Amino acid sequence: MTENKRLPESEFEIMMAVWDEDGPVTSEMLLEKLHKSWKKSTLLNFLSRLCERGFLNCEKRGKINVYTPLVRREDYVRRESASFLQKVHMGSLTALVASLYDGRAITDSDLAELEDFIRGAKE
Repeated sequence: MTENKRLPESEFEIMMAVWDEDGPVTSEMLLEKLHKSWKKSTLLNFLSRLCERGFLNCEKRGKINVYTPLVRREDYVRRESASFLQKVHMGSLTALVASLYDGRAITDSDLAELEDFIRGAKE
């Protein structure tokens, strides 16, 4: 259902806040956690869109709407990462790492950590 749906930045921030919680969330909880200058109606519009797009489930509990994720963070991040790698670097992990290193977005210690990860993945 949400396989090819990419989240706009604001909706992604909301989903990150939802995923960070250990259980259902309310709009009040999210307003507090997000530290945005949004009005409640703005957040409710985003939440409604996320429900319509299949990212969240909304359940009415008394007078309060409670939201739970329908998409796991790991699944979304994995899909977006693969899409980015394919679109921007034609699927080349080496090109991605090289561009990050040349742009000084990663350090030598980051590369050492990556080497450790690769060694561990091979074992």
